[in-house]
Amino acid sequence: MRRWRLSPAPSASFSSPVVLALLSGVGTQQLARSYLDAMQRLLPVTFCTVFAVGASGRIETVSAASSYGSTAERTAERYVAQRFDLLDPNMVWLAARALPKRAQLWMGHQRAEEVADPAYRAACYGDVGIRERASVLLLLPGGQRAAVSFYRSLAQPEFGQQDFEVIETHAELLAAVTAAHGRSTTATHGAVQADFASRLLGLSLREREVIDQLRTGRTAKEAARELGIELSTVRTHQYRAFRRLGIRTQKDLLRAA
Repeated sequence: MRRWRLSPAPSASFSSPVVLALLSGVGTQQLARSYLDAMQRLLPVTFCTVFAVGASGRIETVSAASSYGSTAERTAERYVAQRFDLLDPNMVWLAARALPKRAQLWMGHQRAEEVADPAYRAACYGDVGIRERASVLLLLPGGQRAAVSFYRSLAQPEFGQQDFEVIETHAELLAAVTAAHGRSTTATHGAVQADFASRLLGLSLREREVIDQLRTGRTAKEAARELGIELSTVRTHQYRAFRRLGIRTQKDLLRAA
């Protein structure tokens, strides 16, 4: 596992299709998809993830995309539910750094076998056939941090120097677009949170207890065990609460919360 600081790059000429692809996901849930589509024009990669954490340590942006099905999206959901950001070497390393006076950009390269935690390694590498990742790491003076990562599967060759140079060339652009996405979603998220909070107040005490358990990423079965009630009772309260909150799945709940 290695990381290296990126210096401000001289003005670079970017392909219009690449720039348009990168920008197409700003303010949407397709941010990682737009990054993956853009980078696949330049080099072979299978997955893309975008994780951003605010100064308080709260996860603010989670986006994932893969070349096959919804594998990356399901992995990202697991990442959030199990708080793998607290184990992710990129995010842990960024959190431990002193706050800079100016935004800092870094590149990171990590192979699956270098990940120490077995649960995190299995979920984000072994179970989905990923060999390694190359990441653009951003640390802002206010404490916000983000990682944009591109992954190669076991069927693809390892990242080489030329691959790193391609990603480095686009690092500042990726960081700028990620920051723009964060700004565009913050305003929307604030309004959504206020509405969601008002709906929470309309739930019964037991419904709020069930929702609180599910918001931590626990399953209905785990929530029943924690609350000391039957699984069928949890399901009933979950159904009623979801209907009042205007959501349909636990994934919707995690996004709203």
